[in-house]
Amino acid sequence: MLLCQRAFCTILHTLLNIVVLTKLFSDFFKSERAGGFVLIACTVVSLVATNLYPPYHDVWNADVAGHSLTHWINDGLMAIFFLLIGLELEREVYIGELSNVRNALLPVIAALGGMIAPALLYIWFNDETNARGFGIPMATDIAFAIGILSLLGSRVPASLKVFLTALAVIDDLGAILVIAIFYTSTLNAVNLAIALGILGLLFVLNRLRVYILWIYLVAGAVSWYFMLSSGVHATLTGVLLAFVIPFGKGDEKSISYRLQHFLHRPVAFIILPLFALANTSVFLPGNIMEALMSPVSIGVIAGLVIGKPLGIFSFSYLAVKSKICALPAGTPWTSIFGAGLLGGIGFTMSIFITLLAFSDAIRIDQAKIAIVFASLIAGVAGLAFLRLTLSNKIRDSH
Repeated sequence: MLLCQRAFCTILHTLLNIVVLTKLFSDFFKSERAGGFVLIACTVVSLVATNLYPPYHDVWNADVAGHSLTHWINDGLMAIFFLLIGLELEREVYIGELSNVRNALLPVIAALGGMIAPALLYIWFNDETNARGFGIPMATDIAFAIGILSLLGSRVPASLKVFLTALAVIDDLGAILVIAIFYTSTLNAVNLAIALGILGLLFVLNRLRVYILWIYLVAGAVSWYFMLSSGVHATLTGVLLAFVIPFGKGDEKSISYRLQHFLHRPVAFIILPLFALANTSVFLPGNIMEALMSPVSIGVIAGLVIGKPLGIFSFSYLAVKSKICALPAGTPWTSIFGAGLLGGIGFTMSIFITLLAFSDAIRIDQAKIAIVFASLIAGVAGLAFLRLTLSNKIRDSH
């Protein structure tokens, strides 16, 4: 009887580990899901408004304290977005899906494949003059990807939700590293040292268990200013700041938890919509097919639509077959491929990298149009494929 009780407890514990998500992850997933729908609406509104009422475009180029409104959104407000990404990544590393090395390896390897394959495909279609755009198809938009996945409702297993979210977060981290390494044109070492020094001081306060949130936020804002002046993209401050804010046990008393919980809605319903409205204000050319056939556009579309699922699936398959890691329980290979298709929704980060990669308006607009087009294809394809395969799985199980 005692052995039966122990066996039952072990099975129950295993099932709970597989199915139950932490409350914070559930909140994150729900906010990103709703945010995805808002982003879709903002994109449509911005494209329509720009092409039907051209003065709309001028609103985002209006001068505010020496910089355009779009510049303040991209370099200022988006730092808060990256802070939220950093906090989510920190949570995953300490107590989430990435806290177990074996569990963490699959989304890490998948994300690596989802960055390498698109970049190589982009380079294949472009010469040296456009080469800086290789980072554009490397990123996955968390909000859009989760928003599309949520349309499938309860048929989506929790393990697939966690895999896609972890994949997208790691993917964004990779994109951030690409920005830091390849898209820093000028460097002011003094300002960079000051910015990193402030973050280093905050790390010391973290180790000394100083749990006063406003100190970290004020010092983080100062670090952002010096990072901006250093030539390194200032939004990186958001990610670095997240990792020096004390995590504690990750419960509701943790200042990291409270900040992440607070930022969900402002980021999902204010910051990202403003980013979408400002950065999808693109004039569609009379011959849109001509724009989509430019080398930049072809490279972006091929990278997101073909490179993403190919890289994510192939790297995952090789990792599992070589027994480096294992598939999440209840997640078949078809779902991994479907997640790879959704990984081709590059939107936010892809547009962000576009603005860093190119300086001329023609290539920027070509890339933006290609990103919207490719993300639409990837979203529809991923939704259709997962709807078909998950529903087949449900029918087969009866």
